[in-house]
Amino acid sequence: MVARTLSSMSYADLRELQSALSTASDIAFALDAAPAPHEADQLLDALRRALAAAGALGAGIGTTACAEHPKGPVDPLYGDKEDPLPPGWGRCLLCNDRRRRASAQRRGWR
Repeated sequence: MVARTLSSMSYADLRELQSALSTASDIAFALDAAPAPHEADQLLDALRRALAAAGALGAGIGTTACAEHPKGPVDPLYGDKEDPLPPGWGRCLLCNDRRRRASAQRRGWR
């Protein structure tokens, strides 16, 4: 799995996570030794919101695992045992197509 950087995360997703965690923290530190049921429910709701926001951050990782085109198309030759991709090539069709064109130009096949 590829780790997402802050630049690839949506700013709104990140702010939602920070807000939900801050709310959950405020509620947790305000609790007494024996919280009332509605206080426990508020904390649980805030934690669920934080969990959903954290899940949304990971949901943006596409099937290509490409930093440039995370939701781009997957190369149909990826994983093909009869016609394997060159070493170091990933699943991203857009990047692999760019590599193919550059390789063809180097060989003079414009």
